[in-house]
Amino acid sequence: MSSRFKAVLFDHDGTLVDSEAVHHALWNQVLQPYGVEIPRDVYMQHYSGVPALANGEDVRQRYGLSPSAEALAEAKNSVAALYLQTHAFPLMPGVRESLARLNAAGLRKGVVTGARMFAIAATLRSHAMAPEFEVVVSADEVVHSKPAPDCYLLALQQMGLQASEAVAFEDTEHGVASAIAAGVACVAIPTPMSAAQDFSAATVVVQDMAAAVDWVLKQG
Repeated sequence: MSSRFKAVLFDHDGTLVDSEAVHHALWNQVLQPYGVEIPRDVYMQHYSGVPALANGEDVRQRYGLSPSAEALAEAKNSVAALYLQTHAFPLMPGVRESLARLNAAGLRKGVVTGARMFAIAATLRSHAMAPEFEVVVSADEVVHSKPAPDCYLLALQQMGLQASEAVAFEDTEHGVASAIAAGVACVAIPTPMSAAQDFSAATVVVQDMAAAVDWVLKQG
């Protein structure tokens, strides 16, 4: 029995790669000159899975900083790009096995993320995974990043799919909102960094990627 879905669209940070702890550390590196440090619980609740520009605006308001949201986001992207020149975010548990199972089932695959293209490119290069994904849509390709639906709508357009033919794997409330707004079913896979967020909008919530693939393959 084949799945009713034709494609799985993966989020990047926290879904394909275990990167949120690094992003937290890099934000604190950027904010150090201003005497600001984002506590881990605040980061998990408000920043995990959110695009850099939106985080920059939140940081600016929350801590009363003078630089613009754009300047803060640019500083964060700069330190992240530097980090990724010499490091790779590790894959989340079960990613390679999950991709193999989806391939065996004949499902198409894409990456749909609120991250910048340089970050995804580093992952695909470091882990030799570029051939796995038919399309990669990043924040660089859309005007409105997650939680807006634009990135998912663009991926569907590029793959020639109806929303009902795709399913998203997401680890954050923002990501779930983006997929659902595009009409795409969404399997939420919370991580320790995002577990406190609200996943009530998700189609289903599971504990790991293996369980997410199990769910997809059972949807006849």
